[in-house]
Amino acid sequence: MRAIHKIIIHCTATREGDDISVDTIRRWHLNRGFSDIGYHYVIGIKNGEIHAGRPIELMGAHCKGQNKYSIGIAYVGGVEADGKTPKDTRTKAQKDSIIRLVKKLKGCYPDVTIHGHNEFSNKACPSYNVQNEKDLFG
Repeated sequence: MRAIHKIIIHCTATREGDDISVDTIRRWHLNRGFSDIGYHYVIGIKNGEIHAGRPIELMGAHCKGQNKYSIGIAYVGGVEADGKTPKDTRTKAQKDSIIRLVKKLKGCYPDVTIHGHNEFSNKACPSYNVQNEKDLFG
């Protein structure tokens, strides 16, 4: 098992309400030359379902310079209907699922730190400040 030091939260940068599947995201990433979907988990819109992405044993492709020791989680959404403006579009179910998943992962990797993609890159992703919610992760 690889060492894990960080969990990095992302959005898919898709329009609010667009229900994008893991297979669609995988296709996008394969078309960009990735070997698989870059995220380890994707949180869908419908009931905040948690989908497995890239196997956790494998290094992700989600945050330049941080992939080797991190797990990438993305929620579907993150952009207003105009397709450009960043917006926290998480549904209550998605918020609950992110918290539940991070708590579970922290049980496996107790020393991990939790971050938003925007902490490592000049991007809006995940379209909210993860550090404002870190207390929710236990």
